[in-house]
Amino acid sequence: MRNVPFYKHHLGTEEINSVSEVIKSTFLTTGPKTKEFEDEFSTLMGVKYTSGVNSWTNGAIVTLKALGIGLGDEVITTPMSFIATSNVIEHVGAIPVFVDVEKNTGNIDASKINQVINKNTKAILPVHLYGQMCDMVTINQIAKDNNLFVIEDAAHCVDSERDNIRPGELSDAAIFSFYATKNISSGEGGAIVTNNEELYLKIKKLRLHGMNASAIDRYSSSYKHWDMDVLGYKSNMSDIQAALLLPQIKKIKSIQSMRKSIFEEYVRHFDKSVIKIPEIIQNIRHSYHLFTVWVPSDRDKILEKLQSQSIGVAVNYRSIHILKYYKEKYNYKYSSFPNSYAIGESTISLPFYPSLDTEDIKYVSDTLKSFF
Repeated sequence: MRNVPFYKHHLGTEEINSVSEVIKSTFLTTGPKTKEFEDEFSTLMGVKYTSGVNSWTNGAIVTLKALGIGLGDEVITTPMSFIATSNVIEHVGAIPVFVDVEKNTGNIDASKINQVINKNTKAILPVHLYGQMCDMVTINQIAKDNNLFVIEDAAHCVDSERDNIRPGELSDAAIFSFYATKNISSGEGGAIVTNNEELYLKIKKLRLHGMNASAIDRYSSSYKHWDMDVLGYKSNMSDIQAALLLPQIKKIKSIQSMRKSIFEEYVRHFDKSVIKIPEIIQNIRHSYHLFTVWVPSDRDKILEKLQSQSIGVAVNYRSIHILKYYKEKYNYKYSSFPNSYAIGESTISLPFYPSLDTEDIKYVSDTLKSFF
């Protein structure tokens, strides 16, 4: 029996040396390394502005606040995501309005968005599930026609493209995660990208309590008094997080190439199996963040069996609308969003990381197929 954990990070000597450089310097908090990361990430994503933050969640909250979204407003999003996507809408006093997903991809079904738009709708928050972008051309056109903001949940989607469009290119902002299991990681962390200078400046202020001067602004020369004209949050990225990310940005193409090879090796093993793999559509560059399968029956029993064979697994995700908080607050039924519910009850994420070898992939795949 092999032991295949769900995830192993891909950090090494370059990241250690980069962090060591910060530890030997003056700034551990938001300083020159954060600025360097923001510049490099803007170049990578082809956008004008990047704000480093300490998590996707806090980044999303300050973005919603910067756009003026609050009490009683409605934000259209998907129930097939991690709970943070809808939680941040709740945290600013707005209401998440779910739209069901495409049954073949798990991404929000853009054709259903118009059905739920009303006078209280202020924004659309699509999620690029597993690393495959939503139909941003259609979504942004809907937003334009109805004077809505678009904020992309790009937590899974650090290096992707669809119809020659990248995250943040058409929308008001896209928010990325650098959580421990993400394609590039700083353990915790995130980034907001935008081409809107006014929005960028609001986010930059809101991520640090509403202060008009950061630590490096206050202490890099003669002391200057700061002011606060808006109530902000503690969401800024540290130079330690930035130092971990910088070497990974430089080698992201090779990281993505390894992930693509492993993904394709898995696909070969499941070809013609009763186990389904979410469809990858045409005209797309996938980020290959997760390798997720949809099993035909007994998902929870299958999870137990895989773990009994020393195979790490996860569920990404159960549909948000059936979780107690949302189910009770909004009186949802299991059938309210049937495609999302079906995916949530059948999905299993298998071990997936750059150091996974072919024998591990074969062991995981053969073990799972043997249960059917």
